[in-house]
Amino acid sequence: MEKTRICHLLGIEYPIIQGGMTWIANAELAAAVSNAGGFGIISPNAGMSQDAGMVDNLRTQIKIAKSLTDKPFGVNFPLQIPGVKELMDVAIEEKVPAVTTSAGNPATYTPYLKEAGIKVLHLVASVRHATGAEGRGVDAVIAEGYEAGGHNGFDELPTIVLVPQVVDAVKIPVVAAGGIADARGFIAARALGAEGVQIGTRFVATHECIAHQKVKEAIAAAIDTGTVISGRKLGPTRGLKNELTAKILEMESRGASTEELGSLIGPGRARLGKLEGDLVDGEAYSGAIAGMITEIVGAGEIVRSIMEDSEAVLAKLR
Repeated sequence: MEKTRICHLLGIEYPIIQGGMTWIANAELAAAVSNAGGFGIISPNAGMSQDAGMVDNLRTQIKIAKSLTDKPFGVNFPLQIPGVKELMDVAIEEKVPAVTTSAGNPATYTPYLKEAGIKVLHLVASVRHATGAEGRGVDAVIAEGYEAGGHNGFDELPTIVLVPQVVDAVKIPVVAAGGIADARGFIAARALGAEGVQIGTRFVATHECIAHQKVKEAIAAAIDTGTVISGRKLGPTRGLKNELTAKILEMESRGASTEELGSLIGPGRARLGKLEGDLVDGEAYSGAIAGMITEIVGAGEIVRSIMEDSEAVLAKLR
């Protein structure tokens, strides 16, 4: 299959980007994706304790990834996290070639990163955000539909609606995200005009990911209705259904305030679920695609199977 602008931008063989999942997008996972021809992404807090320092953790993760691959990989920066500029300085010092940014105004740090020679791909959930990011100089946008796991846009636009409208609105490359796990999703995204895909949940259920085994098994066992969006007052968040999400939804239905919801959820629920495997009181972010995931495999196998199976998918359409 012909290489897209995303391949050339990132220096990769296949236009498959691994999602920078908070707490669990570790060096081993990123290296495995990159070694298979995709683009691995590290989260600054991957695997660390709740009160550890992200700066040192990120530097360690980058060095581990470098020891495991000579292929390009990047870092994900949610722009609202405290000390994000210090984290970016680590990426600059370690000569990371590209980063993904989200949850903030790309105008704040895009020039700083690009002056250092780093490519910037910004996550968007609407056409307005996409055109705004393009105007602020990002190299590409990742259009994420609300099928995606974790935090989603308030407008809750599905991928199949969002991506083509973003493609029509901007001149820079568009990456599709949300609800993609196999060759069928990859080809669908390409048909919508995307020049690459970002995949998160499918890479959680892999041997290299440090998510707790209970989380991996829960994703592999999930059915089509196994995830839910909750916490809309704070920010729509998709995860596996459990007692916590049921409690959040119950509170929302009776009109709980953002303060009440924030007090319940707190900052540590995602780590509790993802790393410690507490599927009762913790958050286990997962995309709606979980119902299609039935086994835990190697990350490289996912990249290779998507590309190998794509030709068969295309042949059925001819």
